Amino acid sequence: MAPPPFFHPRMDLPILWEDRHFVVINKPAGLAAHPGPRTRDSVETRLVPQKRGGPWLVHRLDADTAGCLLIARRKTALIAAQQAFAGHETTKTYWALVSSCPKEREGTLTTGLRRISSTSQGWKMLSGPINDAASSSQSARTSWRVLAASKTASLLELILHTGRTHQARVHCAALGTPIIGDVLYGGPQDRHGLHLLARSLEVPIRMMTAEPGRVTGQEPRSLLIRATAEDVKLEQFLQTHSLSS
Repeated sequence: MAPPPFFHPRMDLPILWEDRHFVVINKPAGLAAHPGPRTRDSVETRLVPQKRGGPWLVHRLDADTAGCLLIARRKTALIAAQQAFAGHETTKTYWALVSSCPKEREGTLTTGLRRISSTSQGWKMLSGPINDAASSSQSARTSWRVLAASKTASLLELILHTGRTHQARVHCAALGTPIIGDVLYGGPQDRHGLHLLARSLEVPIRMMTAEPGRVTGQEPRSLLIRATAEDVKLEQFLQTHSLSS
């Protein structure tokens, strides 16, 4: 018997990696991960509900961010993946096309991030000292390196060691190189939107599974989810302005 469809008709999204427990999709920019009061179309609403529950989004991406998004087909898979994320065992790599270029070729930035609100801009995240207990900030750490650079822009590879809200966007701005299209954090406006891609995702999974065809009994299983998303414009910039090693 054929497995039930994963997406509703004519609502398919590109699949980068899959097995019977997980799917990694390439979420397009502009599509929210979850529905909201003003958002009907989302990744979650495009998924066909299963009889035993799910599918479930393991993590989230901002609506304006494209790239790798992990989805669990089963509840046991969801729990195993969430444990990997909570234990900081995952590797999340982003590409960002930013204005200008950092002074150094690579580095690591660690700051506190806290949420602030204003009547003019709504809410956003603010970078500051880690030890500022009064601000209720959360520690955020990002490693970065320059992959390519022109006179006015550069392509950064970002590895997010923590998963704070807007972390990649705020840390790029803190480097003095806001992401192109990220007006909220000081970047120049761009008709193509936010130039931020969740480039790759690696998630080590350890879980108990039952082999197909077996009536009883489970066995421990380990696997490595590894997926890579592409963006034509960022790839072109890399090819044209790549730095010599």
